[in-house]
Amino acid sequence: MATKPGILTDWPWTPLGRFKYVILAPWAIHSTYSFIVKDKSESSLSLFLIFPFLLWRMLHNQIWISLSRYWTAKGKNSIVDKSIEFEQVDRESSWDDQILFNGALFYLASKTLTQAENLPLWRTDGVIMTFLLHSGPVEFLYYWLHRALHHHYLYSRYHSHHHSSIATEPITSVIHPFAEHIAYFALFSIPMLTAILTNTASIASIASYLTYIDFMNNMGHCNHELIPKWLFSIFPPLKYLMYTPSFHSLHHTQFRTNYSLFMPLYDYIYSTVDKCTDELYEISLRREAELPDVVHLTHLTTPESIYHLRLGFASLASKPYTSKWYFSLIWPVTLWSMMLNWLYGRTFIVERYRFNKLRLQSWVIPKYRIQYFLQWQNETINNLIEEAILEAEERGAKVLSLGLLNQVLTIREDEFLKLNKSFNTNSESNLIFSGSYSQKIWLVGDGLDEEEQLKTPKGTLFIPFSQFPPKKLRKDCYYHSPPAMVTPRSLENMHSCENWFPRRVMNAWRIAGIVHALEGWNEHECGNTMSNIEKVWQASLQHGFQPLLLPTESKC
Repeated sequence: MATKPGILTDWPWTPLGRFKYVILAPWAIHSTYSFIVKDKSESSLSLFLIFPFLLWRMLHNQIWISLSRYWTAKGKNSIVDKSIEFEQVDRESSWDDQILFNGALFYLASKTLTQAENLPLWRTDGVIMTFLLHSGPVEFLYYWLHRALHHHYLYSRYHSHHHSSIATEPITSVIHPFAEHIAYFALFSIPMLTAILTNTASIASIASYLTYIDFMNNMGHCNHELIPKWLFSIFPPLKYLMYTPSFHSLHHTQFRTNYSLFMPLYDYIYSTVDKCTDELYEISLRREAELPDVVHLTHLTTPESIYHLRLGFASLASKPYTSKWYFSLIWPVTLWSMMLNWLYGRTFIVERYRFNKLRLQSWVIPKYRIQYFLQWQNETINNLIEEAILEAEERGAKVLSLGLLNQVLTIREDEFLKLNKSFNTNSESNLIFSGSYSQKIWLVGDGLDEEEQLKTPKGTLFIPFSQFPPKKLRKDCYYHSPPAMVTPRSLENMHSCENWFPRRVMNAWRIAGIVHALEGWNEHECGNTMSNIEKVWQASLQHGFQPLLLPTESKC
C-alpha cells in the first residue's frame, strides 16, 4: 500500500477475493457460445480469442515468475541481494488484476467499436504501425509520466506502492494502484486504438504487442541479469533501444534515475541515466552461484504439493499447506507438472536463506511420497537423496539429519526399535513399547492408520515424531503439531511456509541442522547417532529460535 493512499487505489473487485474472475465469466461464455453456435458470417474470431489470450498472458507471467525464483535461489547473475519477506509476497499476490482489467476493456472495445468486431489474423502495415507508435509516443509519454509519478505528491499516494519492493520479481512490474493502471492502459492503447480506427489492426498485432509488453516488463523486474554482453557488441545502438534487468533495478534502488519504459533512449537524452548502470551490468554478469554452508533436502508429497513450492504460486506457498477446492479444476496442470518432474529427474534448488553469515539452501528431490506408489518410487527417492548428499558435500555444505527426544509410548514395535537406535543410552528408559492401547499419550510415525486410531481410548493425545502430522480421524482425540520452532527475524529471505506450519516456523530437525552449523560442531548426525539433546536445545534458544506455542488440536 502507498504511504498515503489516494483515490482509486483499490481495484473495484477487491471485495470479491478469489471469486473476482466471475467478472469475465459472462463475456467469456457469450463469446464462446456465439463462436460455436452462430453462423461463420456472424461469429467473431477476435472476440472468441480474447479469453484464450488472457490465459496465455497468465501462463507467460507464471513462466517468468518460476524461472526468476529458480535463478534467484541459485544466486548466479543476481542483481540485488536483498531479502524478500512475507509482506512483499502478500502485496504482489494480486498480479493478475491487471489482466482481468485489460480483459474487461478488450471485451468492451470489441462490442463498442465496429472496427474491432472481427479483426483479421494478420496485417503487416498494422504490425509496423503498432511498434512505431510504441517506440515514439508511448515511450516518450511514459518517460514523463513516470517522472511525474516520482513527484512527492503522486509518489506518496500511488507510486510508492510499486517501489516498496527493492528486490524485484517479474510480477513486481504490474503491482500498482488501480489509478496507475488506468493511466498505463491509456498509454499502451495508443498503438492499438490507432490501428483499429485506421482499419489496419489485426489479431497478431495486438497479441504480439501485449506479449512484448509482458515480456519486457517481466524481464526488467526479474532481478537476474540475462542479456549477454555480445549482443551489445554486435549492435552497439541496442543499448538505447532495449533496457536490461540491471538498468531497471537501479531505478528501484536509486529512485531518481533510469525512468524509461523499455528504451533507455530518453534517459540518455535527458541525462537521467544512473552513473552506475554499466558497472552494475558488468558485476551482475560476473556474479557466480552462491555456495551453501547448509543444505536442507526435501521432496514432494502429494501431486498438489508442487503448488506449495515457491517456484509455483508464491501466495499459496506463503500460507500453511491445505488442499484447495480449485486444485481439482487444474488437474491437467498438476499432471503436467508431475510428468515434468519425472522427466527432469534431478534435484533442484528452490530457496536460499541467510542467517548471520551462514548461507542456507533448500533442495527438492523431484519425486513424490505417495502411499499408493510402487516400492521402486521409494527406492528412487533414496537414490536421489544419496546423489544430493554427494553433490552438497562437493560444494562444501554440511548434510545433517538430527532427531528429537520424547518421553512417551509407541504403538508399533518397528518404530520403537528404530527410535531406540537413534537415542543415546541415557534416554532409552524414556521410551516405552506397549502392546495394549489403554494409554492416552502415543508417539506416532507416518504409518498411523485408521484401525490403530480406533483402538485407542477417548481423549488420546497423538504426538508425531516425524515431520508429517498424523491424519485426524477421531473427533474425540487430540493431535499434536510436529516438533517445530519459531525462527528469529534475522533469518532472511524466509517468505514461504514449511508444509503445515504457520509463517516463520521451521521443523525441529531443520533447525537442529542450522544450529549444528552455527556452532561449528564437526560430528556427523546421519544414521543412528545423535547429539546431546539438551546441548542442541540450549544452543537453539541462544541463537534466537523460540518454542512454537500452539494449542493442541482436538477438533478435526
